[in-house]
Amino acid sequence: MTQGPGGASVKDVAALAGVSIGTVSNVLNHPERVSDSTRERVHMAIHELGFIRNDAARQLRSGSSTTLGLVLFDISNPFFSELARQCCRAAAEAGYDVFIASSDHDDAVEARQVQQFEAQRVAGLLITPLDETLPELRHVRDRGLPIVLIDRDDKHNEFSAVAVDDVHGGYLAVQHLLGLGLRNIAFVGGPMRLQQVADRYQGAAQAVSEVPDATLEVIATDDLTVLQGRAAGERIVARGEARRPDGIFATNDLLSVGLLQSFTMLGALRVPEDIAIIGYDDIEFASATVVPLSSVRQPVEKIAQHAVEAILRETKTAREDRSPQRIVLKPELVVRRSTVGDAATQ
Repeated sequence: MTQGPGGASVKDVAALAGVSIGTVSNVLNHPERVSDSTRERVHMAIHELGFIRNDAARQLRSGSSTTLGLVLFDISNPFFSELARQCCRAAAEAGYDVFIASSDHDDAVEARQVQQFEAQRVAGLLITPLDETLPELRHVRDRGLPIVLIDRDDKHNEFSAVAVDDVHGGYLAVQHLLGLGLRNIAFVGGPMRLQQVADRYQGAAQAVSEVPDATLEVIATDDLTVLQGRAAGERIVARGEARRPDGIFATNDLLSVGLLQSFTMLGALRVPEDIAIIGYDDIEFASATVVPLSSVRQPVEKIAQHAVEAILRETKTAREDRSPQRIVLKPELVVRRSTVGDAATQ
């Protein structure tokens, strides 16, 4: 019998409301079948008794769940927090809830979170995985849990995936810098084991290879945070004018913010007069920094919508009939003052 924290059961709710147990069940699961006055009596009884339905038990009985799992790199990153918000919105429109976990780029943490979601019998799992956990994800998928990669492409076509063309995004960013006449380009980011970072670097390298007198150096970071960007900026400032890049492509906007802080807080370098910066993601406050940041925008709402549609499609398809679907969206260049100064910007 389903009970609340104080021990109240469906039977108790039915008795207090003066209805059958079946009517209480309909109020909880099929409210359209019950009259307004009866629904109101049942809800008043639920409130008075402090009854809370046991969804875990209900799911075990019915063999179905209306909950999705979502595992992301780092929920403190504004891009991922917005992605989570959009996933929740898209799932809610389809009658699903989303449980969110953040792996913080730790493969052991990610593996444990995946196991927990599997144990909780979520209907499906959306995940931005680390390469180290892909073998475990294959086992989990093969045991029956639908999995869709989000903001991470699967070029081997093993999993359904919804991603942005990060190679093209990196190309757009550096092509923009080169088009401004800049030739000594620095790629700031890391670690390269993250596919998104590696793909953005590949696009940057491709753009530089098309301009004979252009160079590209990597200034590696251990993470994709403001503090890591600030540290990289301090190293650049310490080089002296002759050895500095004239344009920087940062792997994400948080790194760009850190770079901008290190250049401008002490007045060491002017942006973009001494050094231009372009980031990636176009997070909400990229346009509100002391020098508004140029960036490569990811269509986060479309990523979430396609990912939720993909995972729900897989939950409704027999395991043996599922075939991986790969959706790759295009990014968009957004030009602001950090690369073009007082020229017209978006």
